[in-house]
Amino acid sequence: MAPDHLNTAQGLTTSQASSRLKLDGPNEIEQGLRRSVWRRLADMLRQPMFALLVLAAVLYALLGDLTEGLTLAVFVLAVLVLSFYQEGQSEAAIEALRQLTQPLAQVLREGQTLQIPAREVVVGDWLMLSEGDRVAADGWLMTANNLQIDESLLTGESLPTDKIPLERPSGSSQPDKPEQLSPASCVHGGTFVVRGSGQVQVTATGMRSQIGQIGLALAQVQQAETPLQQQTAQLVKVLASLVGVLCTVMVITLGLRTGEWLPALLASIALAMSILPEEYSVVLTLFPAMGARRLTREGVLTRHINAIETLGATSVLCTDKTGTLTQNRMTVTALSVPESCNLAEPSEILHWKSSLAPAHHPISANFHPLIEHAILASAPTPFDPMETAFHALGKSHLSENNRQFGAGQLVQSYALSPSLKAMSHVWQFEQEDDRVVSAKGAPEAIMDLCHLTSAERVNWLTSVARMAAQGLRVLAVARSRFVGDHYPQSPHDFDFEWLGLIGLTDPLRPEIPQAVADCQTAGIQVILITGDYPVTACEIARQAGLPDGDTLTGEELDGLGDGELRAQLTHVTVCARISPHQKLRIVQALQANGEVVAMTGDGVNDAPALKAAHVGIAMGGRGTDVARESADLVLVDDNFASIVRGIRLGRRIFGNLQKSMQYIFAIHIPIAGIALVPMVMGWPAVMLPLHVALLELVIDPACSLAFESEPEESDVMQRPPRNTHSALFGAQAISLAMGQGLCVLASVALTYGLAQAWSDTGGPLLASLGAENVTLAILSEAQIRAMVFITLITGNAALILSNRAGGGKFWRSLRTPNFMAYGVIGMALAFLILAIHWPWLAVPLKFEPLPLWPMLIAAAAGLLSVVNVALLHWTAATWKLQPKHLR
Repeated sequence: MAPDHLNTAQGLTTSQASSRLKLDGPNEIEQGLRRSVWRRLADMLRQPMFALLVLAAVLYALLGDLTEGLTLAVFVLAVLVLSFYQEGQSEAAIEALRQLTQPLAQVLREGQTLQIPAREVVVGDWLMLSEGDRVAADGWLMTANNLQIDESLLTGESLPTDKIPLERPSGSSQPDKPEQLSPASCVHGGTFVVRGSGQVQVTATGMRSQIGQIGLALAQVQQAETPLQQQTAQLVKVLASLVGVLCTVMVITLGLRTGEWLPALLASIALAMSILPEEYSVVLTLFPAMGARRLTREGVLTRHINAIETLGATSVLCTDKTGTLTQNRMTVTALSVPESCNLAEPSEILHWKSSLAPAHHPISANFHPLIEHAILASAPTPFDPMETAFHALGKSHLSENNRQFGAGQLVQSYALSPSLKAMSHVWQFEQEDDRVVSAKGAPEAIMDLCHLTSAERVNWLTSVARMAAQGLRVLAVARSRFVGDHYPQSPHDFDFEWLGLIGLTDPLRPEIPQAVADCQTAGIQVILITGDYPVTACEIARQAGLPDGDTLTGEELDGLGDGELRAQLTHVTVCARISPHQKLRIVQALQANGEVVAMTGDGVNDAPALKAAHVGIAMGGRGTDVARESADLVLVDDNFASIVRGIRLGRRIFGNLQKSMQYIFAIHIPIAGIALVPMVMGWPAVMLPLHVALLELVIDPACSLAFESEPEESDVMQRPPRNTHSALFGAQAISLAMGQGLCVLASVALTYGLAQAWSDTGGPLLASLGAENVTLAILSEAQIRAMVFITLITGNAALILSNRAGGGKFWRSLRTPNFMAYGVIGMALAFLILAIHWPWLAVPLKFEPLPLWPMLIAAAAGLLSVVNVALLHWTAATWKLQPKHLR
């Protein structure tokens, strides 16, 4: 037992805590992964695209083209600012999520228990620890009640450590020699409470704690690359190798042909820049980060960004019942006690609403012991909704005269365990010489504690079944007496007396049936996993709209081999009477079947299953810190419908990412063709590094902002889950992107050919057709280049619009607004017109204004690419040549 003066601890005052926080700084480990602005800038300048742009600017200066060099420098700065902004958006989203998922701590200050961010805990604070909490800082354990802490993060020991309160000289507020404290009386930040409760006086925070002294390694854990990132990196490596060989050949060829090596090097730089899809790194960073921010608006916090890639591919969703499918607002609606003290004859009051029972209609005295011992078997300050319902029932219908017991002290508790699904409390009351023992829990567990006969079991189980069939959560209550201070190790050693049953109602959330229906149309199997009675679970499943299927109990699960369990789970809808440790086996069996599993959980023992699942989802409201630390996602409102909204959004994010990557690949084909073909044919260069930098100002916002803002497709939840083993950008997607790019390149070639023909004929064809005021003039090289870029920018618009939707959906997608995409297209066209007609841009870019007819021809050729790309999509979808996500 702790010294008496600990029971009167008041903790720090608010002003003391504030002063200490300013002095010591926040209670957090320095994050080595957070980059400063200058570090981000330096990292960006090391990217190949920027290196090529800077090299091109230097070459312009060496060639004496100061105007071109300065213009390119301005474009480099513009591209840098745009990329810096987009990366800043990603980092801001990730930082916002980091702040949202910061752990909380309960502290005692000025005699009141407060919940504050763990980073605000200071030395001298009193931490209030309970099962499932993450310890916020190092400290001395002052009081403890069956406290066990998982210290594997620091020690590597897998088994939890038993903790005992600090032993100190009488009247002393500090130990004589802190350095000689027993390890069992010390707790450390970053560890987890797996059982019991306690009070800790904080002695070290932040980098002064043991976990802080170990080093930054724990704060610098790098996330492994996802399959998406690995596939993209491989594609970029292949293209980079191809570019390296091609540019080397072109430099040698042009240098030998013309004898001018610096212009040859400049041309090869333009070719390299036109082929390299450096935008992939932008979208792979921006889409998940912005997607995580969108998930936050849906009530889902993302702890691991990489989980977003998997969320949309979920094929099996394992959900618990209380608070997820239901409202977590328990109300006592049924009581059942023995008939005239005959255990074999239950007497029930069904459909009795405690919230509606008037005060002048008191409950019969026969039910008082049942209610009072249910309260005594609950936490004195209840947090669990069922225990809150018991306390509310007693407050409303048990006056002081009706209570058998007055104020007492909880002297011993026996927590719920996998082997005994019941909890017991031992109380000491002043007017009693012996101790009062109260127990509540699963009816079968309480029957074992009371040693009911077979006949009594049958009758009471029948009563349980009738109550459970109405969707009630059914608990049993028992009582006992004990004399002495040496308590047994197990509740089985008490002589319990059966008191009866309590049925509670937790209504279904109104949005659940629609959410379950969405899962069914999306090809997602929903499995309800609960510790409830099977009949209760099946009734809730029926109300939620789950399809008919088998029901698997925990006892049956233990009797199945791994292969049998795998086969059984393909037909299971409800898993009832499941212990937390059995969830892990269910997850592993589903994964062995090739399923992508999302699992919900809230307790300490749910952590292994949450970590093992492809997507672990912890409860934000009632979940423990252990569960949240093990999960990938956290539900703010504990609502199943939020999970379904998250899956919908995950599918949208992944689909838009695929569309963006297909667009990037497609747009680089005409750019590369414009840079390569004139080199090969010995024609004047059309594409210069300046133009590639200009195009980057168009492509970057298109591939990131425009496609990230693309609304979800109407049938996104009517498709089966995607195959996570299939390539993100496989042969079909590459072929389709290449076809799109070739369509635009063909339109550009048509424009170039018509421009050359115009120059050769001087416009006689138009004159013969009766056109008035036709100027028979030969187009200059700068005007031909302007025509080519009008067609290219119009074709770029075609690629953006066509990749917004699959084949056969092109015109339908135009009716779905995406103002960001329209804005990007409009700004690109406006900027091109400005570049052609404003001398300050036209001269360095080597553009000249065009007569009306050449401008219309170039625009018409660009619009032709819109038609060609749309027809290509339609043909690919018709002949099943298109990737499934775009059909």
